[in-house]
Amino acid sequence: MHAAILTVSDKGHRGEREDLSGPVLAAWLAEQAVEVIAQKMVPDEVEAISAQLVEWADGGTCDLILTTGGTGVSPRDVTPEATRAVVSREIPGMGEAMRAASLKKTPFAMLSRAVAGVRGRTLIVNLPGSPAGAIENLEAVWPAVGHAVKKIQGDTSECVKP
Repeated sequence: MHAAILTVSDKGHRGEREDLSGPVLAAWLAEQAVEVIAQKMVPDEVEAISAQLVEWADGGTCDLILTTGGTGVSPRDVTPEATRAVVSREIPGMGEAMRAASLKKTPFAMLSRAVAGVRGRTLIVNLPGSPAGAIENLEAVWPAVGHAVKKIQGDTSECVKP
């Protein structure tokens, strides 16, 4: 599997804050034998986020795009809106699973607006901006990610587990 990581952060983009989530996600993915082929940081702007998602998804090299940051309720948190603008289909269960897992650790999880969806042959998943939250949320959906990518890319085998 090939993945790209998009960090969404005004302060990070301006060089006022180091990106910790992107590298942590890249290391975690490497442990899962996923090759990270691109990483980038953009400001909290719908157009910038959407444009990067489209470039990577339509480029034909990414099976999975993870965003980190911009999923809360602050006025500049627009990652879900940017993602919805470019996906053809949402996968609500992934956002629900991430929030359910995080609620076991913090009541603030109910403020997450993270979404997941499909663009072309690529799965896009929004994750929180904190390193721990990003990994925690990715771990919550990881058991379904590989299967989802295969199905998105046209696998017609049965979904029934033996």
